[in-house]
Amino acid sequence: MNIPSSNTSGTASARYPGLQGRRAFVTGGGSGIGAAIVGELARQGMQVAFVDIAEAPSRAVAEALAAEGLPTPWWRRCDVRDVPALQAAIADAATALGDFHVLVNNVASDDRHTLESVTPQYYDERMAINERPAFFAIQSVVPGMRRLGGGSVINLGSTGWQGKGSGYPCYAIAKSSVNGLTRGLARTLGQDRIRINTVSPGWVMTERQIALWLDAEGEKELARNQCLPDRLAPQDIAHMVAFLASDAGRMCTAQEFTVDAGWV
Repeated sequence: MNIPSSNTSGTASARYPGLQGRRAFVTGGGSGIGAAIVGELARQGMQVAFVDIAEAPSRAVAEALAAEGLPTPWWRRCDVRDVPALQAAIADAATALGDFHVLVNNVASDDRHTLESVTPQYYDERMAINERPAFFAIQSVVPGMRRLGGGSVINLGSTGWQGKGSGYPCYAIAKSSVNGLTRGLARTLGQDRIRINTVSPGWVMTERQIALWLDAEGEKELARNQCLPDRLAPQDIAHMVAFLASDAGRMCTAQEFTVDAGWV
């Protein structure tokens, strides 16, 4: 497994010494943007725990970071649609590592679907992946953050719905709700110095995105819509996450940080 390094996007990652020794939990950390986030936070000196439904890629992420001489992340195969299993994983990871200073709600699935094809069961399943886990992960980590005297919750949103992207109405509903979750909890959590923000990526060139969608028409769409000519890399999102995890972002809360090369 090749975990993107700090200079994948062409610039060195900023260093945040205050993250050294702190702890982070990441959902969907076994591949794509999630794996880049796990790698970035580990390289910042954090103890990282993550869950993912894909066992082989998750193991590869942990082994690759250990091969770099970094502490092996705590990880568990977990289907986040099962809320008790997700919350049990967070509790077990906290028992092993300690309360978490940072939570990154990254897990998502942008499978395509039409308006006509959606059944109540499919709708609920989309929400169970793309919306519900974030709320219940926050519910699980907040008591520990209060004990620590503060923390940072980082929710991964999307620019797809903001750019009126089509082909995934249930995903658009779920991702648009992320901003409501962030702003709706900011004042409550802020009383305990727990910050909560949204990071909304544009079209990030993960292996999945390249394999499924990056054809000749996709290249034209990138050129037509992005202000910057370069492709977004997973590490570009991880850099923003690291900033918000750190004390450099200590007065940032209730905000959306868009990393999309100027698309929306």
